[in-house]
Amino acid sequence: MSTFTEGSSGLRLVVHCDGACIGNPGPGGWAATIKVMDGDQEISRTQVVGSEPAQTTNVRMEMSGAIGALRALPEDDDTPVAVFCDAELVSRGMNEWLSGWIARGWRTAGKKPVKNVDLWEQLAALAAGRAISWHWVKGHAGDPYNEHVDALANAAAVRALQLSQREKEKA
Repeated sequence: MSTFTEGSSGLRLVVHCDGACIGNPGPGGWAATIKVMDGDQEISRTQVVGSEPAQTTNVRMEMSGAIGALRALPEDDDTPVAVFCDAELVSRGMNEWLSGWIARGWRTAGKKPVKNVDLWEQLAALAAGRAISWHWVKGHAGDPYNEHVDALANAAAVRALQLSQREKEKA
């Protein structure tokens, strides 16, 4: 985890985020952990979890995990952040494609509209002015932090499914 710059105090924030969907589309959930690190020492850890009982997609939930994490960070804090996610689309989108999409009016290099632009706009706004490095981690490959947020996201998706089913029974 030392592949990114530490702040002047040696502090950094390490985020792991994930999303899950039951059916695609279907009810979904997302989760993130935020660790405050001083060198290799974990100072504190926060979890954020959310869900969407309506029809959503895996991609939207993956993005929502990153958005939820960034929303939970303290504002006006210059502590470097490293975000780890198993959705390569999110890490590549933020690292490689975002500036081009914005310059082209939210169009891809092939001139097609960017999908999920509402979420990309939120991610861009939340990341603006922050020192964030975006990293892809292979999912379901034994990374304990990724496995943890995956379990949280899947549990949130199950709760969203149950809520959706209860709402249908009431109707």
